[in-house]
Amino acid sequence: MRDKSGSRGCCGWFIALVVLAVVVTAVVLAVKRKDYHKSDELGPVPGPPGAIEKRYSDALKVAVQFFDVQKSGKLTDNKILWRGDSGLKDGSEAKLDLSKGMYDAGDHMKFGFPMAFTATVLSWAILEYGDQMAAVNQLEPAQTSLKWITDFLINAHPSDNVLYVQVGDPVADHNCWNRPEDITEKRPLPQVNTSSPGTDVAAETAAAMASAALVFKSDSEYSNTLLQHAKKLFAFADKYRGSYSESIPEVQSYYNSSGYGDELLWAASWLYHATNDKSYLQFVTGQNGEDYANWGSPTWFSWDNKLAGTQVLLSRLTFFGEKGTSNSGLLRYRKTAEAVICGLIPDSPTATTSRTDSGLIWVSEWNALQHPVASAFLAALYSDYMLTSRTPKISCNGVSYGPSDLRKFAKSQADYVLGNNPMKMSYLVGYGDKYPQFVHHRGASIPADEAPTCKEGWKWLEAEDPNPNVAVGALVGGPFLNETYVDDRNNSMQGEPSTYNSAAIVGLLSSLVTISSAVQSFT
Repeated sequence: MRDKSGSRGCCGWFIALVVLAVVVTAVVLAVKRKDYHKSDELGPVPGPPGAIEKRYSDALKVAVQFFDVQKSGKLTDNKILWRGDSGLKDGSEAKLDLSKGMYDAGDHMKFGFPMAFTATVLSWAILEYGDQMAAVNQLEPAQTSLKWITDFLINAHPSDNVLYVQVGDPVADHNCWNRPEDITEKRPLPQVNTSSPGTDVAAETAAAMASAALVFKSDSEYSNTLLQHAKKLFAFADKYRGSYSESIPEVQSYYNSSGYGDELLWAASWLYHATNDKSYLQFVTGQNGEDYANWGSPTWFSWDNKLAGTQVLLSRLTFFGEKGTSNSGLLRYRKTAEAVICGLIPDSPTATTSRTDSGLIWVSEWNALQHPVASAFLAALYSDYMLTSRTPKISCNGVSYGPSDLRKFAKSQADYVLGNNPMKMSYLVGYGDKYPQFVHHRGASIPADEAPTCKEGWKWLEAEDPNPNVAVGALVGGPFLNETYVDDRNNSMQGEPSTYNSAAIVGLLSSLVTISSAVQSFT
């Protein structure tokens, strides 16, 4: 008969071995978790657009409409009933038709630099997510709005080394409060040329035209026209280097450029995608990359700084294995793009501290929503590149994250904009039950049956009633760092929308409408 005490000892050793095995397993799992943050299974490559997420679909349908609100010129098929024809004589002083294009924000200026950026980002959104836009019937409206801008840009470039970069005098314009249909003040036409260069604005316009040439490739004549303008503008920008805000000092109070190197890289990147001409690839990976790419240093993507966008755009080439593109310069762009993305993921070791308590990326008091929306758009793109290329993870200082981590961040920023915030308010005008009623926007603030002069309209700025017209689709400036918002028409810091914000939110919402595989080539 076995000794009971011996039996207990054997049992004790067995238990000890089990405990040890559990501990070892836990350690191994912990190590694996450190290596792979979410154990993010990639699953199958997404196919065509799948199930539609209604809130993002509904929001996209709203956001796209702000481009119609901002259109200048002879309006065709006008869907904004309180808008009418305006700016019909714009460009006439130079014997040009600059009647189209879009008003920049709540005013009646056409600033070429941010308008071209609007077109580039909108083109990018269409190229990446056109199938998802089409799934909810928003592709055609987006393309129509894009063409409204590119028609203007074509006419603003009447010769190889001349580009008209603005319509209107910002001082005179901001001294008025009236409807765009009632503009009577002079509309001067500043230009950049060989003696007054504007590398930044010319290169951004080249990027807009090159990207749009890809959007409209089914119309070969129009696409080729855009591409020829893009090539000539890039050559002009590169040969005659100088900042447009030095050549035209009056823009410094509105859209001052901090440098032109980023626009040169951005434009060359788009021209490479549009032409497959290796000289543009050599431009971004050679000495100009060394001079301007700022490799290894994450930046914010905005109308003034295109580096983060360029890094993500060039990452496409390494994700999808295009021949001849696996050089060290491109890999440095991708590494820097990953640094940008790592800074956005909330629990990353390198996460930026530039965010509110609720997790919104927050960089600037003025136009606060610009950076979170643009950042989320880049994160969504990178997530889709990873998913489609079967790239399971990126490493952020030793901690790994998968595509779903990036998409979760992108959704968090979109959801904040759409109402998941301490104010419980949508910052996208026309979406949801509660959104800003006193948007800083002249046309929206004045009844459509009124026609006040420049000075007569000021009474509507001060009016206590909400705007009589809804600036549908407007993405307002957004909350303060403490996540408050003052809905006051005089509060332009928080309450003024802009077209370039709209391009970014359209891109972000299009990425979230559903999931489909990334387009592996734009051509």
